Amino acid sequence: MTVKMDNVGIVVEDLAAAIEFFQELGLELEGRTLVEGAWAGRVTGLGDQRVEIAMMRTPDGHGRLELSRFIEPSVVADHRTAPVNALGYLRVMFAVDDLDATLDRLSGRGSELVGEVVEFGDVYRLCYVRGPEGILVGLAQKLG
Repeated sequence: MTVKMDNVGIVVEDLAAAIEFFQELGLELEGRTLVEGAWAGRVTGLGDQRVEIAMMRTPDGHGRLELSRFIEPSVVADHRTAPVNALGYLRVMFAVDDLDATLDRLSGRGSELVGEVVEFGDVYRLCYVRGPEGILVGLAQKLG
């Protein structure tokens, strides 16, 4: 049996800001659309719904993020400021070629370093940043 990851979904309030943030990281906007109607609600269990969706693709084509902005029904919970040890969704991790340059670019989009940049042995430089709306993103630069 073959299993491949299709996408990771993140719910946001400001879809444009989230798109710009992930484009700055290097993802490409694959498409943007409105998903609505009872058929969509049968999948999510939310009933009749209206959701604006943007699909972002990594440059290598192997990973995608689905950014969703719910118009109806309203968002019912907010986990954006949960610490990294909270149950449930933690973060999305991206491998980058140049961690310092990536952090410089993302700071222009309002990202904030969560802790500090650390080295994991002589294998990786790692950090977490919070992007728009507190989205937690991990960044890893392979060393050597």
